[in-house]
Amino acid sequence: MANRYQNRIELLQGTLDLLVLQTLRWGPSHGYGISQAIKANSNDILQVDTGSLYPALHRLERQKLIAADWKLSENKQRVRVYRLTAAGKKHLLAERSRWSQLSDAIAGVLDPAKRESEA
Repeated sequence: MANRYQNRIELLQGTLDLLVLQTLRWGPSHGYGISQAIKANSNDILQVDTGSLYPALHRLERQKLIAADWKLSENKQRVRVYRLTAAGKKHLLAERSRWSQLSDAIAGVLDPAKRESEA
């Protein structure tokens, strides 16, 4: 069982929020659609469990970064469809900038020779 989780990448809460907001930037979606979009766009590397996704959606909704409405799915089932708010779009831009800075900083630590050759 330990081997099953060996290659699993755990997402930090802020990272999951960023991924959810980015996914909703492409258009409104229900929870399952969000998790499938994250999985598909990460080449099946990132898999978001419902136990992590729905608390993140509720947290983002409380922060007014996303809004949700009940709708009928193609299967005639009621689903909660989430969409990005104006505040969510603004927050996403700021977080993407912070993420870029963070990833550049980590890359510099992991491969300082490459950073020096670019300077």
